[in-house]
Amino acid sequence: MKLEEIIDLKRYPITDDAFKEQSRQTVAEKGALAMPEFLTGAALEAIRKEGEQKQDQAFFSRQFHNVYLTDNNPEFADDHAFNRQVVSSKGCITDDIVGDESALRELYNAQSFKDFLSYVFGEDALYPYADPLSSINLHYAKKGQELGWHFDNSSFAITLMIQPTEKGGQFEYIKEVRDADAGEMNFDKVNSVLDGKETPQQLSMDAGALVLFRGRNAIHRVTPNEGDRTRMLVVLAYNSQPNIALSGSARMTFYGRLGE
Repeated sequence: MKLEEIIDLKRYPITDDAFKEQSRQTVAEKGALAMPEFLTGAALEAIRKEGEQKQDQAFFSRQFHNVYLTDNNPEFADDHAFNRQVVSSKGCITDDIVGDESALRELYNAQSFKDFLSYVFGEDALYPYADPLSSINLHYAKKGQELGWHFDNSSFAITLMIQPTEKGGQFEYIKEVRDADAGEMNFDKVNSVLDGKETPQQLSMDAGALVLFRGRNAIHRVTPNEGDRTRMLVVLAYNSQPNIALSGSARMTFYGRLGE
């Protein structure tokens, strides 16, 4: 598929300077930007079918982790905010399983799309992962599966909703909980979030929506899928520098293999 068959370019003119600036300002001010019906109907259906056909190749896992996505710190008690555990459970197919002719690969590699993302996120350029697994991932969440509260290690995230749930599976976030660059982890606020004392913002994502999100300092989660329909979400992962690979231990944790 050509790019104009994948993106609704009339609604989202990604090469237009005014549109790019408006998108950049929204992400800067709100920390997130949702673009409903970013994908054309044909592209959405093609990706959904690919996801259904390849779901049996997905690596499913259920993991306990802290919100910082690091090992526990023995200097803190088990009930300290740094060491408190949440659960994430999902399936994933990796970049090497995505077809060479897939609309996802055409979109991911399109220079005009990368230029748009670079401008919005304030990066000089964007590069794929050097390892064969991490660039394009399609995530599955079946009934009862969820993504626990966490901060992202990267400064930005790009996702495409392919198939939302019938009920549940809501993306929730709270802006500016920590300042990672300054080393301020804001343990009190994290405890408050984990105790359910904070009211998060919710981001609606219908099928075909592109979402740009800054999750390094915003804590976020996806609530459990409460319906029978599997949630399918694509993560398009880039780096601001070339030749960066996800570590072997991270690949084993996320994908169950190294892909080498």
